[in-house]
Amino acid sequence: MPDDDKSPISARQAKALFADWKHAPGLVLAVSGGPDSIALMWLAARWRKALSRGPRLLATTVDHGLRPEAAREAREVKRLARHLGIPHRTVRWSGEKPKSGVPAAARAARYRLLANLARQSGASHILTAHTRDDQAETLLMRLLRGSGIGGLSAMARESEREGVLIARPFLAVPKSQLIATLQKAGIGYADDPTNRDVRFTRPRIRAVIEDLRAEGGDARNLARLALRLARANAAIEILADGAARYLALKDQVTVSPRATGGGPPNADFEATAFAELPEEIRLRLLLRAIDRIGHEGPAELGKAEALLAALDRALQGGAKKKTSALSAAVRQPKLKQTLAGAIVSLSGGRIVISAAPPRRRPPD
Repeated sequence: MPDDDKSPISARQAKALFADWKHAPGLVLAVSGGPDSIALMWLAARWRKALSRGPRLLATTVDHGLRPEAAREAREVKRLARHLGIPHRTVRWSGEKPKSGVPAAARAARYRLLANLARQSGASHILTAHTRDDQAETLLMRLLRGSGIGGLSAMARESEREGVLIARPFLAVPKSQLIATLQKAGIGYADDPTNRDVRFTRPRIRAVIEDLRAEGGDARNLARLALRLARANAAIEILADGAARYLALKDQVTVSPRATGGGPPNADFEATAFAELPEEIRLRLLLRAIDRIGHEGPAELGKAEALLAALDRALQGGAKKKTSALSAAVRQPKLKQTLAGAIVSLSGGRIVISAAPPRRRPPD
């Protein structure tokens, strides 16, 4: 993309933005009616029209039932979709809404509804209009929450959610370019006042980025940082894969069926070999096993860090106490903790992760 943040996106540039999904069977376009998603629909329609063969497009608007204007905005999107020759569906988030945490609950509902529609329509991807500005805001929000490297990588160009692939073609595109594209085409869009409501986190973070701009902390540099962290995170994941293969090759980690014969398998690590790995690698292997075997995941990073620290203390304490063969046998380090529906135990020189029994529901 050009460095001019106010230049409209040309047909040639749009072709490059959507090229990765040229051979997809179908694409669900998430279109709320705001400038970003309207630009997504407009550019995707032009791109698809220029192809002799390409994916089926389905524009979809989620009405969360939170604003009275939402139904009218959905009708406006449908009208534009019809003009562009794209079928349109409106899906609604029904049922009682939460009293707090509304943005997160609405986002989860939106992805769930979009994923259901994608499966029903045979689409392989959901395309969203997340921009470079959104990427910068996500990075800063996660930074303030103390996220690890994986979280600070922010949003990926393509990821999986609800069993469907989420694609974000505009992650390197500033919002101003999308607005310039619509202005040139003479296309209107809705203005959601919640985007400026400082009761919610993202509008407040947006204001912080404006203050950081003078110090070089603009959306371009923050998004660049997220990209670099994603690159580092991918490298660490490869190292974690290698560590897992190394332990398996040395017959120091096993995955065996549960004694009951059902449910996920247990993970079994030789504790000494596991302890020799770098801390970040140990943490990732532990998280992988807990998330795979536990039934209440994903595990929180902070809690997994505390559990790993407890394991390390137990192993170090056990090593100091080994003064003889007899004491080594009697004083083997032991630990047993539960996290995210998984039991992590240290005994007999091995770390075993197994599924925890389901929690008992309190009586009515």
